[in-house]
Amino acid sequence: MELTIGIIVGLVIGAAIGYALFRYVVKQKYNQSIKDAEEKARQFMDKAKDEAENMKKDKLLEVKEKFINKKAELEKEVSMRNQKLQQAENKLKQREISLNQRHEDLQRKKAENEAMQEKLVAQQNVITKKQTELDNLQKQEREKLETISGLSAEDAKNRLMDSMKDEAKTQAQQYINEIIDDAKLTANKEAKRIVIQSIQRVATETAIENSVTVFHIDSDEIKGRVIGREGRNIRALEAAAGVEIVVDDTPEAIVISAFDPVRREICRLALHQLVADGRIHPARIEEVVAKVKKQVEEEVIETGKRTAIDLGIHGLHPELIRIIGKMKYRSSYGQNLLQHARETANLCAIMASELGLNPKKARRAGLLHDIGKVPDEEPEMPHALYGAKIAEKYKEKPDICNAIGAHHDEMEMNTLLAPIVQVCDAISGARPGARREIVEAYIKRLNDLEQLAMSYPGVTKTYAIQAGRELRVIVGADKIDDKQTESLSAEIAKKIQDEMTYPGQVKITVIRETRAISFAK
Repeated sequence: MELTIGIIVGLVIGAAIGYALFRYVVKQKYNQSIKDAEEKARQFMDKAKDEAENMKKDKLLEVKEKFINKKAELEKEVSMRNQKLQQAENKLKQREISLNQRHEDLQRKKAENEAMQEKLVAQQNVITKKQTELDNLQKQEREKLETISGLSAEDAKNRLMDSMKDEAKTQAQQYINEIIDDAKLTANKEAKRIVIQSIQRVATETAIENSVTVFHIDSDEIKGRVIGREGRNIRALEAAAGVEIVVDDTPEAIVISAFDPVRREICRLALHQLVADGRIHPARIEEVVAKVKKQVEEEVIETGKRTAIDLGIHGLHPELIRIIGKMKYRSSYGQNLLQHARETANLCAIMASELGLNPKKARRAGLLHDIGKVPDEEPEMPHALYGAKIAEKYKEKPDICNAIGAHHDEMEMNTLLAPIVQVCDAISGARPGARREIVEAYIKRLNDLEQLAMSYPGVTKTYAIQAGRELRVIVGADKIDDKQTESLSAEIAKKIQDEMTYPGQVKITVIRETRAISFAK
């Protein structure tokens, strides 16, 4: 019992001691944990304070940097504005100085002008006085000279004029030559450029018309049918068409000969229809020829209309259109007249454009310039004047009529269209191969050129060369001087222009040389 009680008491005491120990241990752990927490909290606060301090420093540095940059920008802007203000102020100062200087110059010039004007008035008075004195002295001297020489002032003047006339002529010729040379340097170059450009832009093919037309047939059997029994068919065709038909040994060909191209064309078309139809006899021939004549007349009108449309020419009288169509069957020195008129019209338009004139009017005048060569009647006047008369009859404008009538210098030129038409007509006709000349007429023209030059005094020999496009004149060195050779070439050129008809232009070269020959023995 006592043992049990001792044990219980021991247990109680042991429990109390254990509880006290437990509480002590727990309290120690609790205090330690509080201290650790406080230490950690303190460390965290210190770290937070350090970070906050660093952030504060960074922000302060950033703000300070922005402030410094902004301050620098503002200072730069203020500096630029101050610089611009300074420049503006300098400009104003310079302008003010310039205006002041100009004002001073104007004042000085005004004063100088006033002084000069006063001086001029004084000089004018002196000059007037001196002039009066000089006139009196000249009058006295003239009276003395008249008394001494026994000649009046008028006679002395006439003698002096006669003595100076040759010298004045020489000086005038020199002045004319200088003007001509100066004009050639500019006008000749520009004229050549316009002419060459016009020719190159037109570039029309050469067309030569002959006096015969060859009608081709498939076989020689048709020749017999064309001739007919005892030649009745060929005689009927020749009479109806007004041509001469040659049927010879030429294979597969019948030659139609006539100077009138319209008749040759009518005969050719009639033969074509007769051969194609196969019925060839005198009555049929007359019927076909009459029909073909009507067709050709219609084709003439159609050709005239087509030509006017191609060239952009409107408002032509129907009769003028018919005349233009007839040009297709006419020729001038072997050159087809319609082709020549079209070429001249195009050249006129190009030259008029280059010279700033109306190209439509120039083209119209160029197309109509040779209408006098296609008459329905035989006029007793040159074709240029007759063409102008026709154009005037059908209400063409006066400048067109003048250009037509003056293109061979048979009428005075009143407008700039006239020389353009004249030049373009010469260009079209002077192209190599464009026209054909008869040998006799060609030789006569060369002889006329040489004889014309030989008619001048001092000329010893003349040579027409380059197919009559150049005339070389040799003069005696003892009869004509260098100045007279220039005037001689101009006179010969003018006389050729006035008295002769020729295609293109003729170059006159006057040659004067002196030869001194000695022999050493």
